[in-house]
Amino acid sequence: MDNFLDLLRQRRSTRKFLETDISPDMVAELMRAALMSPSSKRTNPWEFVLVEDADMLKKLSLSKKHGSALIEGASLGVVVIADKTQSDVWVEDASIAALIIQLQAESLGLGSCWVQIRKRLDAQDRDSEDYVRELLGIPEKYGVLCILALGMKAEQRKAFDESKLQWEKLHPEQFKH
Repeated sequence: MDNFLDLLRQRRSTRKFLETDISPDMVAELMRAALMSPSSKRTNPWEFVLVEDADMLKKLSLSKKHGSALIEGASLGVVVIADKTQSDVWVEDASIAALIIQLQAESLGLGSCWVQIRKRLDAQDRDSEDYVRELLGIPEKYGVLCILALGMKAEQRKAFDESKLQWEKLHPEQFKH
């Protein structure tokens, strides 16, 4: 990628992955980026549970009624959590870290998809956060924001179409309808 805008144009949600492992070096690069993520007052409330085991990925794919099945086909699931006792803006801090992981994945040629867990329910109408916490032994003080499904892309999607940019959402100086 030549620049950051190229990276943003190319990053699209990937829901189909090749049955190929992600190299340990790539995983290290993803996590290096995650650990450099900014946070409020540099509290770094985020933590990351890395899941490569196929059986556990299958179980994580059941964490929501809809939209989580793709996790089963991923090579790596990164469960983004944060210590709610360290920061009142843990959701924002963890969201920034999750996005940085996704952008780093794209820069490495990997696909990714954000699977929302916070404020979602599984197929049995149980809280998705509780399901993931129980499955992975995550203490209650940690909020479970999302699971990032990562892997080698099984298909290439078209880059973002800049003709669809919503320039009307920009409001110079003050909000105008």
